[in-house]
Amino acid sequence: MAMRRRTGSGMRGMTIKGGHKRPTKSGAGLTKKGVAKYRRQNPGSKLKTAVTEKKPTGKRATRRKSYCARSAGQMKKFPKAAKNPNSRLRQARKRWRC
Repeated sequence: MAMRRRTGSGMRGMTIKGGHKRPTKSGAGLTKKGVAKYRRQNPGSKLKTAVTEKKPTGKRATRRKSYCARSAGQMKKFPKAAKNPNSRLRQARKRWRC
């Protein structure tokens, strides 16, 4: 089985000042501008912005549930961030309503 090499530069160049990332005070995560830049740098990416509505339906509800499950795993892996209410992880989970 052949291994695929990842292309693109990941999150390099994404800054709060440049408007790509949201500051922790406003919920962490990427902005629309940040998602657009990431998708340009990583062709074929299906990255989308956060699901923030209270009662999402259909695919958006599934995405939210999946994100919440994944980020719960990060809470276990990074206990220091999990304890800090101002960490990017905690603020992003709050924004996604996890």
